[in-house]
Amino acid sequence: MRRGASKLVTAVAVVSAAMLAGCGCEARVYGTPPEPALTVVAPQGSMAPLPEAPLDEPPASFAGLDGRIQQAVAGAAGADISVVVLDRSTGQTVSGGDGRPFPIASVVKLFIADDLLLQEAEGKTELSPADRGALDVMLRSSDDSAAENFWNRSGGSDIISRVVARYGLTSTTKPYNGSWDLTMSTAGDLVRYYDKLLNGSGGLPQEQANVIIGNLARSTPIGIDGYPQRFGIPDGLYAEPVAVKQGWFCCWSGANQLHVSTGVIGHERRYVMAIGSLDPTGDAAAREHVTQAVKTMFPGGHI
Repeated sequence: MRRGASKLVTAVAVVSAAMLAGCGCEARVYGTPPEPALTVVAPQGSMAPLPEAPLDEPPASFAGLDGRIQQAVAGAAGADISVVVLDRSTGQTVSGGDGRPFPIASVVKLFIADDLLLQEAEGKTELSPADRGALDVMLRSSDDSAAENFWNRSGGSDIISRVVARYGLTSTTKPYNGSWDLTMSTAGDLVRYYDKLLNGSGGLPQEQANVIIGNLARSTPIGIDGYPQRFGIPDGLYAEPVAVKQGWFCCWSGANQLHVSTGVIGHERRYVMAIGSLDPTGDAAAREHVTQAVKTMFPGGHI
């Protein structure tokens, strides 16, 4: 989807980027809102439920990661980058960037799907085969029309309130103008969301959580709007199986491109990352900058 963004946020086992890029719809330009108070895609099936036995030792790649993240943030060719990476086995989190909230663009489709699937699990709604197909396309190919339909059907911004309450997201807020792509969050909150989605503490049953992760593992290289989705985590961690949800639009607070790359990484769903980028260059250059930041953090394409 394509629209508008402000300044970036932090990175948490997900590298989240704040501000700038497209979301799969027409380009829009926004001013500054009122102050609030896996793509290398893994082969199908590679992100199926796997045992999550705790691992005692941190990965070798985490040695020096803090320094490499600072290098990636500082050397982003003029882009403002924020990132967070979480090792779910050891609980270790490494981050870089300013940690401020940013619009998460199409990444909010995770929240829309989560809320809808919980309603189904609780018997509050029934999803038709057409609904199921639309949900799949929304998560895999970032279909805006499906997101708009489910957003309106489930109460719009009330979706964000419910997800925030269930997952304990302290820095995530409703869109100031009611437009779902302008939901604000941070890299840290996005990483927290994924972690709690995977361990069940966010309240979504495992069967429904697997619907979300399974679709993200089949993220298409090109979004339904024709925009490339393989920036950031997928192309940066090209040697790992990933399940990703991407967000993008232009423009936020000027001509900045917003790109957000989030997801689950590794065969045991061990890592979560979010990275956000606000970049004053063109969209292709902005995608390359956020991908290069991930490669700087993890040389060789794996964790």
